[in-house]
Amino acid sequence: MAQASVHAPLHAPAQEEGQQHPVRTYLVVWGWLFVLSLFSYLVDFFHLQGLLRWGLILLFMMLKAGLIVAVFMHMKWERLALAYAILIPPLAVLVFAALMVLESDYTLFMRQSFLTDGSG
Repeated sequence: MAQASVHAPLHAPAQEEGQQHPVRTYLVVWGWLFVLSLFSYLVDFFHLQGLLRWGLILLFMMLKAGLIVAVFMHMKWERLALAYAILIPPLAVLVFAALMVLESDYTLFMRQSFLTDGSG
């Protein structure tokens, strides 16, 4: 019966440290960040107002944050489980915040409907 060597490693060797990605990847991302920042600036330049303004600003902000997280923080190359562990909680917070906004509108409507003194 053959026994395992005492000096055999228990796990696979780690990847090389300091793994480099092509410079072209970073230049393309910088280009997209510049374009998205330009679009964000143009929202103010054209004096857009209301929900359109805030929707576009938030859209450009999320796209830029996504690019930064994916490439510069190397999430694009991480395992799927780690990506889910980092991305799911902020998405859940956004969903819960949206639900709170809807609930606040309902609560305000109910207070205005039933808590008036009747003299107005």
